[in-house]
Amino acid sequence: MTDPDPDAPDYVYDEFALFHENAAEWDLPDPGRPAVQRVSTTLVDGRSLQALRWGTTAPEVVFVHGGAQNAHTWDTVALALGRPALAVDLPGHGHSDWHPEQIYDPRALSDDVAVAVAEHAPTAGLVVGMSLGGLTSNALAARHPDLVRRLLIVDVTPGTTAEKAKHITDFVNGPQTFPGFGEILARTMEFNPTRSESSMRRGILHNAHKLDDGSWAWNYDRERRRERSDVARSDLWADVAATTQPYLLARGMATGTVVDDGDVAELTKHRPDAEIVEVPEAGHSIQGDQPLVLAALIERQLTT
Repeated sequence: MTDPDPDAPDYVYDEFALFHENAAEWDLPDPGRPAVQRVSTTLVDGRSLQALRWGTTAPEVVFVHGGAQNAHTWDTVALALGRPALAVDLPGHGHSDWHPEQIYDPRALSDDVAVAVAEHAPTAGLVVGMSLGGLTSNALAARHPDLVRRLLIVDVTPGTTAEKAKHITDFVNGPQTFPGFGEILARTMEFNPTRSESSMRRGILHNAHKLDDGSWAWNYDRERRRERSDVARSDLWADVAATTQPYLLARGMATGTVVDDGDVAELTKHRPDAEIVEVPEAGHSIQGDQPLVLAALIERQLTT
C-alpha cells in the first residue's frame, strides 16, 4: 500500500497511528493501537510541558530525548520494552511550549522536567537520557535526586563539544522551513544515510508540521541555537560528579557518535563506578540505530 502523501490537502497527521511501522521495521509484533496517551504538566510560569505516557500503570522508565528531537524518538524502544513509561517533550520541542527567552540549558531543562516527573512518574526506577536529554538527566539526578533512582545516559558526556557534534549541528542549523514534504525528507535522508526512508518519513511527521501555505517547518525552537557554545562545561561535569545513582553510559561505536575515549576517561574520573557499554553498529542515536539493544539494556538496569 502506498503511504499517504503528507502534502495532500486531505492528509491528517495522527501521532498514534504509526506504531505498526516501528514494529514492522524491527520485527516486533504489531501493537495495534497501544495504550499511549498524551499528558501535560503546567510549569510554574504557565508554560505547558507535554509527554507521552505509555501503559496504564505507574511509569517505570522516564525517557528524555536529545536536541531537535521529541518524545516519539523512543517509540520503538518503548514497544520493545513493553513497560509503562513516560517520554517527555523537552521545552521548545515536540508539543511543549517554547521558552520566551530561549533558555534551554541542561540545568534549566532539568528543573522543568522534574515538575513533570514528580506529577506523572515519581516512582520510576530509571531515567534514560540521550544527548541534550542525557545532560539534562545528569542535572536532574544531581538537583532532584529523589526523582532519579538509576541513570542510563545515551552517547553523551559534558565533553561533547560543538566540534565533535558538527555533523549533527550542521543538520539542526539548516533551514527552518521547506517548500514541501519531499524537500524536508530529502535533506533528512542526506544527513542520515544509514537509516531507512520510512523511519525518516515517520520521524519528520512527528517533528515537523505543515504551514497554511503548504510549506513544512520543524517543531523545535531554533532561536539562538547558533549562538550556543561550550560555556560552563565544567559545571556539567560537576553535575555528573554530584550524581550518586547507578550510572550507565551507552556509547555508540559507529560513525556519528559524539563520545570519544577521552570523554570516557573523564567520566570515570568523576564517576569511577560508572558502567560503560559499547554498542556496535550504532552512532549517536542508539535508540534509532539499535533500539532493541537499548531496550535490552534498559530491561537489565530495571531488573538488577
